[in-house]
Amino acid sequence: MDAYTEGIVLRQTKILNGRCMITLFSKEYGKLGAGTGLTGRGKGKSSLALRPFTYGNYGLRKSRGAWHINSAEALSGFYRIAEAPERFANCAYALEFTEKLLPEESPAPALFALVLEYFEMMERRRKKFDTLTVAFLFKAIHLWGAAPELEKCARCGKVPQGGGAFGVRDGGLVCDACITAENIPDRGKDRLLYPLDFDILNVMRYFPGRPLRDFERLALDGPVLLALKRILREHAAWHLGVSDLKSEEFFSGGLLTRKELRTDGYRNYP
Repeated sequence: MDAYTEGIVLRQTKILNGRCMITLFSKEYGKLGAGTGLTGRGKGKSSLALRPFTYGNYGLRKSRGAWHINSAEALSGFYRIAEAPERFANCAYALEFTEKLLPEESPAPALFALVLEYFEMMERRRKKFDTLTVAFLFKAIHLWGAAPELEKCARCGKVPQGGGAFGVRDGGLVCDACITAENIPDRGKDRLLYPLDFDILNVMRYFPGRPLRDFERLALDGPVLLALKRILREHAAWHLGVSDLKSEEFFSGGLLTRKELRTDGYRNYP
């Protein structure tokens, strides 16, 4: 089977005899692992097309259940990503998040377009890179059907009259009445509740219905941004199984560990 597809390189791993294994997010076939004898060295079109972050055209062959890359041409290397350490850290996190999110060989054209748009916007952005990454994460989580409930209590369905918290296991807003209720069946279990003020909640409600380009010039302040990072990390880990990313410590800029999260700014379930 021969095929041609646009793709984004998620990862490159060197193997024996000058070959390498490419983890490719292809537009037509989704995420796939493909071996190739094309060299990743030099400045030719083929070598540039095998590097992480690269968007290109790829000629594929599937034989005996294994994919091989026979040809590759870079369309965009997104070279400016590497010019600023903070920009690179954010993009590396987004790339690894995407790889963990994707199942094998399952097309995801909407996410493919989102990743491309994110990289293009990151090349133009000069500061506050984290804000755009948080917007990307929100959009990716929504595309994957794990959008948090932000309008009513995820437990009782009532609209809170102020207060409340974000319940990680509940997948959204939890009202004060449910937090303090005495008849909760799973009372005592490890349930992270993140206190929400109106600034954080309003920002969370702003993200889902708007295209990523609306966030190109938006910049969030430190406390709100840090809170959103914590919430999104725990939400993605619990509901999508995306956790323990190697790039997380570089993206986070001091984001607390899971153990620290339970004693800093969070309320454990009573």
